[in-house]
Amino acid sequence: MLSKVEGLFIFIVITESILGTLVNGFIILVNCIDCVKNKKFSVIGLILIGLATSRIFLIWLIFADGFLKMFSLGVYFSGNVIECISYSWVIINQSSIGFATSLSTFYFLKIANFSHHIFFWLKARINRIILLLMGFLLISLLLTFPQIVKIVNKHKIDRNITWTLIMGMSKSEFFSNQILLNLGVIFLFTLTLVTCFLLIISLWRHNRQMQLNVTGFRDPSTEAHVKAMKILISFVILSILYCIGIAIEISCVTLPENKLLFSFGMTITVLYPSGHSFILILGNSKLTQAFSKVAQHLECCVREKLLRTP
Repeated sequence: MLSKVEGLFIFIVITESILGTLVNGFIILVNCIDCVKNKKFSVIGLILIGLATSRIFLIWLIFADGFLKMFSLGVYFSGNVIECISYSWVIINQSSIGFATSLSTFYFLKIANFSHHIFFWLKARINRIILLLMGFLLISLLLTFPQIVKIVNKHKIDRNITWTLIMGMSKSEFFSNQILLNLGVIFLFTLTLVTCFLLIISLWRHNRQMQLNVTGFRDPSTEAHVKAMKILISFVILSILYCIGIAIEISCVTLPENKLLFSFGMTITVLYPSGHSFILILGNSKLTQAFSKVAQHLECCVREKLLRTP
């Protein structure tokens, strides 16, 4: 039986999951329509489509994994369920982090302004850099899969994994396995944070310079830079919360059963793939315009329905 607080967290998780799916689906739809209209695929469009797609799968994987652990632990640790979730988690989580890294790198090379020859060299080869990151993602997946297969098989007995076996693992062994499985993710996530912080520094310097040169108002470029800075700061905060949420869920494996702590971890974990995608819409003029049109259309439909209601 869930307590009121646990029930509240579960309700929040469900709401975040539904809204996150709708928002990410909207991003996919808008970019696909744009690609069809222009008859070509832009780099940023492909990155956004890949990121939104991976986040939809990530949201529902977190949802399914969490609910099975909370309400059907026997089913979770029996049969092929834990194997499917483990393998899916490796692919989806690393893909999501890989596309997020590509997006932050793209914005960094497009918007940032540094007078260093290495930056100019990278900026001139932005498409190759993105392809290089995708190649690293593929290599990371290929190296991680044998490890996850080894770990899953190690703790299987007659195709049945019990909670006792997992709890019987030493904490050092469990956490060393987690670090080993997430080396690629750690590198990509670190690169994402580095590019975000460098871009924030560049935007801050640009804003300071424009404030010194212009009195009373800002130019459009400065406004765009300040807006991007706010979006990136939000991204960093949500990314940190995502890591904290995963750490809480992992910690609950080696701690006595605590549904309240686990449900709280799920809540802040789902917040990243759901909330950051909404922030992306606010920071992209094309997505913002499309979202406004959809909102206006829905508002008109609601008004017409209310007028027709006797």
